[in-house]
Amino acid sequence: MVSAQAMLLPPAAMGAPEGFDYEPEFITDIEEQALLDWIEGVDFRTFEMRGQEAKRRVAHFGWDYGYYDARVTPGVELPEALLPLRDRVAAFLDVPASELVEALVTEYTPGAGISWHRDAPVFDVVAGVSLLAACDFRFRRGEVGRSIPLTMARRSAYKLTGEARWGWQHHIPPMKELRYSITFRTLRKRP
Repeated sequence: MVSAQAMLLPPAAMGAPEGFDYEPEFITDIEEQALLDWIEGVDFRTFEMRGQEAKRRVAHFGWDYGYYDARVTPGVELPEALLPLRDRVAAFLDVPASELVEALVTEYTPGAGISWHRDAPVFDVVAGVSLLAACDFRFRRGEVGRSIPLTMARRSAYKLTGEARWGWQHHIPPMKELRYSITFRTLRKRP
């Protein structure tokens, strides 16, 4: 397992796919606590896909993503509490903040994880911030094979662009403790 300390190395030095980047201590503990205080009032819904209820719960802002039909529709406006974080993530991604049109807040209770996947193809670049606990974050190319384990430290951020976004799958094994993530995504531009 690659530790948070090792994550100070450039991602390529850790064997991470091209297009993956990581920044430890992306937010301060005070900023994290303010986000956690806000999250206490978030109206989460149970995540369900293909008739299976997952252990994690989600809340979408900006756009709603239909897990059954893979469509996006306008949703609840991004809350004021997320705007400073969205602006910082936009700078990390080097995109205008206005392009980060979707925020997904996910609650991972102990035992909850996320299976191998690529984020929905209607979205383009993806960035996430870890709150309350670190997590294992694994990459693999294709449907089977060796995975690359990385650790996302508490208060860190990662981004998926290019090859890491489109050529690799990622997953998070079941959590041992409560964790929240806030993921921002841009919509994919259509020609």
